Amino acid sequence: MKFAFSTLGCPDWTFPEMISTAKDLGFDAIEIRGIENEVFAPYAKPFKADNIEKTIAFLKEKNLEISMLSTGASIGLASHIESALGEATVYTELASRLGVKFIRVMITNKPQPEEADFDCAVNAFQRICDYAGDKAVTVLIETNGMLAKSSVMADFIRKTNRENCGVLWDIHHPFRFFGESPKTTFDNIGQYVKYVHVKDSLMENGRVKYKMMGQGDVPVSKALKLLKDNGYSSFVTLEWVKRWCPDLEDAGIVFSHFSNYISNIAEL
Repeated sequence: MKFAFSTLGCPDWTFPEMISTAKDLGFDAIEIRGIENEVFAPYAKPFKADNIEKTIAFLKEKNLEISMLSTGASIGLASHIESALGEATVYTELASRLGVKFIRVMITNKPQPEEADFDCAVNAFQRICDYAGDKAVTVLIETNGMLAKSSVMADFIRKTNRENCGVLWDIHHPFRFFGESPKTTFDNIGQYVKYVHVKDSLMENGRVKYKMMGQGDVPVSKALKLLKDNGYSSFVTLEWVKRWCPDLEDAGIVFSHFSNYISNIAEL
């Protein structure tokens, strides 16, 4: 496995600060979901036309990857489908330019289950995959919303039927919102999983309360052991959602804690 953190966790950091921290803490990569005050990655300073070659050289010098460009495109909302397709297209172009293998899309932009147009999402996902196929980019759909139910996700990905598609297994959502064990989820979608998000939480007064890794009740270590035992070798990324929840602990503390947590993965 390779380990990364999402830039959602450090919305106030500069790009060099992100890279330096990843290097110092032994991460293999960072996942891009906004940089400083710019959530839309193609507009972020490191990826503008005047800077992108310098950014590529900087990453190579530091021997770090960008594991994924994480879009905000929600492909299960028919009223917003054209904007979602447009966003996915721009992100695909940027991923191709940077040599990043993965982009992420979602069926809706909320983690919990909500109404969405399943057939619309399948059609949109196929269109995005077809566009990305010529650019060596793999399009991932996250286990969020209705697709956090792994049997529904399995049906979705089979209907998509594209070689350059895959599942981003956010370990938190199937467990938290559908009560699935890691084994149940893996049995349904394990063959399609190409990327993994981890986060921990507890339910407090009927609401999700995010916790640092190991301080909640999400069975992250069981899921990672299951992945390891089945030969998973792609990215495991900490998605600390501080950009959306500013009261969460600061990134410097959380990323260091996660680095220590994953140092024990070899012992699972």
